[in-house]
Amino acid sequence: MSSRKKTEEVAVAPAKKAPASKAPAKKAPAKKPAGGAAKKTGEASRRKRNYNSYGTFIYKVLKQVHHDTGVSKRAMDIMDSFVNDIFERIAVEAGRLARSNKRQTITSREIQTAVRLILPGELAKHAVSEGTKAVTKYTAAGPDAKK
Repeated sequence: MSSRKKTEEVAVAPAKKAPASKAPAKKAPAKKPAGGAAKKTGEASRRKRNYNSYGTFIYKVLKQVHHDTGVSKRAMDIMDSFVNDIFERIAVEAGRLARSNKRQTITSREIQTAVRLILPGELAKHAVSEGTKAVTKYTAAGPDAKK
């Protein structure tokens, strides 16, 4: 037989509450929200959701090309989905290229090669030239350049 001692459990009765007083309870003073701006009574605090989209950039390019043309929300959603899809394809292909060359970093060279592999003919040539132009402009600006 084991030499363990049996422990006795003691049931503790909950403490009795004092009888409720007739006077209304005092409320703590309302604290002002951080930032100095007081909120109106009944206004619920809501946090703005993060929504990442290329919509603003697509719209700016559209206005550069066709000044008087607009775009519907549905068309913008389709364009946003298209840009996300192409971005993912290029990123995955660039990752494969880096891995096959035993590299841990995706550089502009891997991106350029991935673009040439994914995009067809003339579109790839234009994309590469625009990308080269953007990288050249970025490197010429230097580390002190502001956004």
